[in-house]
Amino acid sequence: MPTPTTAPANGNSWRQKLSRLDVLISPYLYISPFFILFAVLGLFPLIYTFWVSMHEWNLIGGQGDFIGFDNYTHVLKQEFFWRGMRNTFSIFLLSSVTQTLAALALAAVLNQNIRAKTFWRMGVLLPFVIAPVAVGVIFSKMFADQSGLINGVLGWFGVDPVAWHAGVLQSHVAIATMVNFRWTGYVTLIFLAAMQAIPSELYEAALLDGANRMRQFRSITIPMLRPTIIFVVITATVGGLQIFDEARVFDQSGLGGSNRQWMTMTMYIYELGWGPQGSFGRAAAVSWLLFLLIIVIGLVNFWLTRRINSTDAAPRAKARRQVKGATS
Repeated sequence: MPTPTTAPANGNSWRQKLSRLDVLISPYLYISPFFILFAVLGLFPLIYTFWVSMHEWNLIGGQGDFIGFDNYTHVLKQEFFWRGMRNTFSIFLLSSVTQTLAALALAAVLNQNIRAKTFWRMGVLLPFVIAPVAVGVIFSKMFADQSGLINGVLGWFGVDPVAWHAGVLQSHVAIATMVNFRWTGYVTLIFLAAMQAIPSELYEAALLDGANRMRQFRSITIPMLRPTIIFVVITATVGGLQIFDEARVFDQSGLGGSNRQWMTMTMYIYELGWGPQGSFGRAAAVSWLLFLLIIVIGLVNFWLTRRINSTDAAPRAKARRQVKGATS
């Protein structure tokens, strides 16, 4: 009787090793495209921008001498830098607060049993697909100081024309209106999706307790939407601090007003890099300062998120137990 060879055993061992190796490596290969794209399109530009900010880097002459943090100290002494930061935060607050409140109200209406729900849900998203430049051009004409549509409507009510391009607050309101027009529908659909994920048993139990729609919205919808609201606030913060298109096309010069009354941080970066100064080093320094500012605000939002979630854990568990007791 021939003795069995060890080849099959060795073959099985080799296949087992390949199988274990495949189990270990395959997950990393599946997610590697994201990290490769992030490294090429995100991490490398970020590091290279920091390298540029440490040099005298001119638009025409290219890389110059290494000067350390001189670009940072120079831009921090400029009045336009702080004016751009003021304008950015002002426009961001005017747009994000009204945008979030309006989106919550619209989502609550669209979540009801109304006719043609799909039509209305598609309708609120239409402004989002319009190009930002087109929105800026149209609204800049609507907010014209003399012959604009908005001043014409205000004239029907006996209100004097508003100099939208002259004042600080007026221009910020006009630009925030552009941002709200374009993004409110998008945020509305996010809130609507979160509202539809709320268990209907919570509303049924509240209805049995005699709660009306407004009380249900305050006591059930808003608490259950807090994670979504936090997500919207964080994304609105990141996007709002980088606003450029609407403010850039608000007038023909694109400088943010004669006295830079609506010039944002990104517009200031554009002016430093591609304007008369042509200093890529200073533009990169402002970009990194804006990046650090976004990081700080993001960390604050993360801390608030964890704090709110920890304080809301007990009331939510209590509400679920009450609903289970009512339905059992």
